[in-house]
Amino acid sequence: MPNNWKIYNLFDFIDINPRMKFNSKEEYSFVEMKDLDPNNRTVLPSNIKKLKGGAKFQNGDTLFARITPCLQNGKICQVQGLKNNEGFGSTEFLVFRGKENISDNDFVYYLSREPFVRQFAEANMIGTSGRQRIAKEAFKNLELDLPPLPEQKAIASILSAIDDKIENNLATNKTLEDMAMALYKHWFVDFGPFKDGEFVDSELGLIPKGWGISILGDFVNHQKGFAFKSKWYQDNGKLVVRISDTTHNSINVESCNKISTELALKHIAYSLNTDDVIIATVGSWPPNYSSVVGKVVRVPKTAEGGLLNQNAVRLKMDIDNEQHQGLLYCILKNSRFLNYIVNSAQGSASQASIKLVDIFNYPIPFGGVEIIKEFSKLIQSNIAEQNALILENQTLTKLRDTLLPKLISGEVHLKAFRTQVENVIART
Repeated sequence: MPNNWKIYNLFDFIDINPRMKFNSKEEYSFVEMKDLDPNNRTVLPSNIKKLKGGAKFQNGDTLFARITPCLQNGKICQVQGLKNNEGFGSTEFLVFRGKENISDNDFVYYLSREPFVRQFAEANMIGTSGRQRIAKEAFKNLELDLPPLPEQKAIASILSAIDDKIENNLATNKTLEDMAMALYKHWFVDFGPFKDGEFVDSELGLIPKGWGISILGDFVNHQKGFAFKSKWYQDNGKLVVRISDTTHNSINVESCNKISTELALKHIAYSLNTDDVIIATVGSWPPNYSSVVGKVVRVPKTAEGGLLNQNAVRLKMDIDNEQHQGLLYCILKNSRFLNYIVNSAQGSASQASIKLVDIFNYPIPFGGVEIIKEFSKLIQSNIAEQNALILENQTLTKLRDTLLPKLISGEVHLKAFRTQVENVIART
């Protein structure tokens, strides 16, 4: 431990669930548990509501999920974008805030993500199986060697620079996807490029004359996921991709479990390739949860060779002996398909399911192979750029996660890594 560092009880270093006064007649920004993405540093409010109880916080506070499995899944984010700098949210949040002249808010966020702190929280959860929680009082038993305020800010600035780049890449990726989806709608919903021609009635409404209505199953092949056993999981080997490992449009490889290469070879039929499209066949009703039936993601290069777990299906679109995964992704992400799936799904709100036959019977407008090829060429550059940004973020995430415990524990000095971080960010 550096000479100027000090041993703190975490309760003395962080203000946990700080007191705040709210007016019950006013509306405030509201943050739900589902708003927190373990891959993002920040979380924004999803609604405006009148106060009805729950955790209270202000911009810059850290929301720390205290309940299983949200804590284990890494739902820890720094809240921003609150109306009038104040908001409230789930009762299952612990709120962490820096103490004046003692701790920095940004450093507090990174400290809460430090593996030792998270492991301590998980080890001290209490309650019945499946509904265990960490109480704020448990942190009175956690002592850590921590730096003075100026060094906290310096550490946080290095880690924040990496996170800023990651979030910028995510925003760019979202823009690229929105552009591809808008182009798909223009071509295959509004039929903009063909508006000067004649239109005829169909089961999907007016379509260009000469077009027909096909079903998705005419063009796709599939592979169901396999029920990999948890007892097979180990620290090294091939990834096992579960729906819970997927994000908005990709796969979080850092959260994936692994099995041995030997076992993976026995289940090679379930291996994934870059740009494969995955759809969840079991889950909760959208859009309320992260693991939802009908959730669609593309496989990034970082998950190449991973194995698909149960409750999901891998789809490939083959037309005229060419793959058209970009088009397939757009078809399945379009709101018309989502509405179709919601109406086709069976089961309860917490455990809905869809049948493969319903996916295959989904009607799509088809104007010929050449139109498909032309559209695929138009969105190919978007896909390539998205894939490159996902690879960049994996590099940046590994760097951040390697640095975080080393910097916060004092194992390494700031100067040793500041230049390295700046160089990596400049290259990506």
